[in-house]
Amino acid sequence: MLSSHSVRRWSLRVLVAILIVLLIAVVALLVWARTGLMQAEEAPWETVRSDPNLSVHEDDTAIVLRPAQDEPAGMGLAFYPGAKVEATAYASRLPGVVAQGGMTVVIIKPWLDLALFDRRDLDTFTQQAPEIGSWIVGGHSLGGVRACQLAGDADALLLGSYCASDVAGDIPALSLSGSEDGLSTPQKIAEAADRLPEQARTVEIDGANHAGFGDYGPQDGDGRAVISDEEMAEAVTSHTLDFAETLG
Repeated sequence: MLSSHSVRRWSLRVLVAILIVLLIAVVALLVWARTGLMQAEEAPWETVRSDPNLSVHEDDTAIVLRPAQDEPAGMGLAFYPGAKVEATAYASRLPGVVAQGGMTVVIIKPWLDLALFDRRDLDTFTQQAPEIGSWIVGGHSLGGVRACQLAGDADALLLGSYCASDVAGDIPALSLSGSEDGLSTPQKIAEAADRLPEQARTVEIDGANHAGFGDYGPQDGDGRAVISDEEMAEAVTSHTLDFAETLG
């Protein structure tokens, strides 16, 4: 029979072993998260920053785009980037939503550039624009999956991907996808459609691929876009603003 001293000694060894395994796992996660990070293209981001129609604020939490001249509308969009994609890569797809629709856009900077690992509440980011009373939550790729999880915390849902689980409640929803997407393929979008609220809008942007929702270069496994970045930005803007109008 083991003595109490031996039990304590073995318990300590087990605890140390568990801590070492956890430390290795955390280090491995950090290394993996920073490996293969898809960086934003500099030119589109610089165009956004120099746009006289936009007020751009950036900190460690988010990028906030506001109308530079007019009073902002009462609605905002909180947007989650795709996994391991820099948040600034999405800024050039959303200026029209701000300049034409008067919306405020908060592009979230999730922990480790992985939206699914970031468990902070949505208001952590929407408090960047306390003047906005109504929020749409959306995201691209795995950022869209995170947006689905937070659908109950916003007035509507916008997607550039598909939900991994059913969205609770009959909230307004818009599903944007691309006909040439090789990752969130049209087939996957269709198969997951029943996870959206019954009245959800679904729009397939003809000629758009997966990486076309941002400016971060080509992505392995993706299809080839047959529309330009400008056409993609116009499509995202028009469908988003049309959807926002239905929300009143």
